[in-house]
Amino acid sequence: MLTIGEFSRLSHLSVRTLRRYHDAALLEPAAVDPASGYRYYSVDQIPTAQVIQRLRELDVPLSDVQRILRSPDPDVRAALVSEHLQRLESELDRTRSAVATLRRLLQPAPPPIAVELRAVAATTVAAVEGDVDHGELLAWYAGAMAELTAATTEPTGAPGGLYDNELFEDGHGHALVHVPMRVPPRSGRVHPVTLPAVELAVATHAGAHDDIDVTYGELGAWVVANELAVAGPVRETYLVGPRDTPDPEEWRTEIGWPVFRLGPR
Repeated sequence: MLTIGEFSRLSHLSVRTLRRYHDAALLEPAAVDPASGYRYYSVDQIPTAQVIQRLRELDVPLSDVQRILRSPDPDVRAALVSEHLQRLESELDRTRSAVATLRRLLQPAPPPIAVELRAVAATTVAAVEGDVDHGELLAWYAGAMAELTAATTEPTGAPGGLYDNELFEDGHGHALVHVPMRVPPRSGRVHPVTLPAVELAVATHAGAHDDIDVTYGELGAWVVANELAVAGPVRETYLVGPRDTPDPEEWRTEIGWPVFRLGPR
């Protein structure tokens, strides 16, 4: 079983949102401790949480969300979603990515995600860091990465980022983007940082980041199934991104969670 904080990190839904979904009877915890009132969730609830989030991003009314979740017939679910999409024709550009992810989540379970356990040595990087609201993360990232690109030459690896758990749980937390370098410069917000050695559970997300939370959820489920626990901020490595190609289908992002083993092998 997962605490509400752990489930928040795996589903990319804040603790506050999960409590609201519980109160609305959309996503009830698998168990609630009668003494403390603490909520506990199961790994199997991650896809349901992501479906709810996609439907709410599409402004589907709560009553329709409940009908979709409670219907055992995939055709009925698809019909309900399609009816709502017809009312959103004027906002098609905004909804396409959410619709694509929703359809993926409503399909039968995909093949298991490929995950690698990787020991990463301490790394010297040029970095920009700060405390950020989750809703402003993309804009902050774009500015920080532009500043890094202007201030750095001869990188020794792909750029990346570290994102504290609080960003996902509370909607506000610390973020750090970086470029590996032998001798990082100091310029404006750019400064040297040594990232500590760590063992990562790594999965690769293919494509744009509109549905990267699905890969996060699959990686999180693998981590739980293999009796591992998250032990630090999430790491992302941007192997192929907008700097390399304008085609989002070609983008490749490694997601790495620092982990340690909960029990014996």
